[in-house]
Amino acid sequence: MQPLIDSHCHLDDLRFDQSRVAVLQRAQDAGVTAFIVPAVCRSGWPKLQHLALDHSSISPAFGLHPWFCNQHSDSDLSLLPQFLADAVAVGECGLDGSDLCRFDMDSQLHWFQPQLQLALEHDLPVIVHAFRAVDDVIREIRQLPGLRGVIHSFSGSQQQADQLVKLGFYLGFGGAVTYPRASRVQGVVKHIPLEKLLIETDAPDQSPAAHRGGNNEPAFLIEILAQIATLRGTDSQALAAICNHNARELFRL
Repeated sequence: MQPLIDSHCHLDDLRFDQSRVAVLQRAQDAGVTAFIVPAVCRSGWPKLQHLALDHSSISPAFGLHPWFCNQHSDSDLSLLPQFLADAVAVGECGLDGSDLCRFDMDSQLHWFQPQLQLALEHDLPVIVHAFRAVDDVIREIRQLPGLRGVIHSFSGSQQQADQLVKLGFYLGFGGAVTYPRASRVQGVVKHIPLEKLLIETDAPDQSPAAHRGGNNEPAFLIEILAQIATLRGTDSQALAAICNHNARELFRL
């Protein structure tokens, strides 16, 4: 199996502070050797910046996540371009229409829209969180021709997936595809064009079915790859090559 790229994981998360070296070693042992790591709020940007300097396998992205609207300030948006000089993407940013997010859509848009604009201005892809807000995200993307990026942990419909692919966006799939009852996301992953498919863990969250209830980690990416290969009726090695190529194309690795 060729080395894999985890296109979305949070190795900067506090939950990895006592185990990060071991987690990275387990990933390496499993054949996962490169990581796209998006920060979610200003307070975490310097930490991720230092992690990326210490670990050449980590490619950082910097953004303001909708779950933390009350922690963001307009000065963060002014500071963000300084961090983007060393970034492979803007994000994680986006919109969330679920009960998991305590902030209304107007509050979320206040932070999301400027980050999309910054991504365009800096010729960077955007890493988008779109949970129960895919139509809202599509509306914003349509307003900015030339914007590129990925909808991470895609959970929308086939119709929404088709719209995003037509707009040039990639779709990221993770642990959810390993659950037997996840029929909708499995249906989407079967049918999207392979050239727009990315694999991710979103570690330490969204563990695959075999690790339900525990922390997720990048080493488990091979289980996600295997499940998607099974769903698509293709060889894992061939699928790995495609997903790696897609990640390199999008993030210019």
